[in-house]
Amino acid sequence: MNQRLHDRLNQIPDKILSQEFLQSQGLGNEIGFWVFDYDPANELEAREYIGFLEGMLAKKHGHLKVGHINLLQALVDYLGERGFIDKALAMQKSKGDDALLKALSGPLHMDKFAPYLVNSSESEDKDIIFISGVGSVWPLLRAHNLLNSMHSLLGHKPVVLFYPGEYDGQAMSLFGRIPSNNYYRAFKLVP
Repeated sequence: MNQRLHDRLNQIPDKILSQEFLQSQGLGNEIGFWVFDYDPANELEAREYIGFLEGMLAKKHGHLKVGHINLLQALVDYLGERGFIDKALAMQKSKGDDALLKALSGPLHMDKFAPYLVNSSESEDKDIIFISGVGSVWPLLRAHNLLNSMHSLLGHKPVVLFYPGEYDGQAMSLFGRIPSNNYYRAFKLVP
């Protein structure tokens, strides 16, 4: 594992276990959304660490209710529950990616998908929420749209978005190559 990534990952537990983080204090009345960005080449290490972190928190800090939303799994579940999987696959095969993206833009609109995420993951009952899988669902979902939509649903609940790209506190760049609209409401979890 990359030593810099290793050092940054090891800072996460102290950060998320602090009372300031858990109670969204010291944020100037801002929302408690945090981004842990990393080099996309380290995706597998990040996934492994999230699993480790969940296990460690369950074992050593069982009083905390931690939720983990894997966006790819949530997307598949959401489309499956609505009977869109087979239709989407057939459309992609017959009409291509652009037609599929256009067809799914309605069902995946954040006014529908964000409430589904919150409800299906029971996020309102959690103390901390991790979100992963951003790179796996692009271009169907965009991180800044998701965070903007979840804010009204989760308020000041601490959310950590694991982001395969760069976040400078003002803008996100997925995979370090795909710029998104500015998103300045989240804080960088670990510099």
